[in-house]
Amino acid sequence: MLPFHKLKRVEISARQLKERLETNEPINLLDVREEIEYYTYNIGGLNIPLCKLQQDINQLNYNKTDEIVVICQAGLRSQTAQAFLMQKGYQNVKNLTGGLMALRRLQ
Repeated sequence: MLPFHKLKRVEISARQLKERLETNEPINLLDVREEIEYYTYNIGGLNIPLCKLQQDINQLNYNKTDEIVVICQAGLRSQTAQAFLMQKGYQNVKNLTGGLMALRRLQ
């Protein structure tokens, strides 16, 4: 298993995600913010807080090859979640650069 710092991380920009959401393209979103943050504002997707991801990973009903876009407020927690999922064998995990803050700036 590769250490976090050696994993090849793939990013998706707020603009790219916005365009995909506007075309109603099906996207596997994983929001790793706390539940209160999710219920205050969200763009859909599955909510598993980062602190619960390790114990609740079986809630992910994705194949290891499915694209998963991991999101959080600023892009830091989602980056950690991305590395964790990659270590668990998920092969197509993308982090939303700048998080939901970047996405909201585009609106």
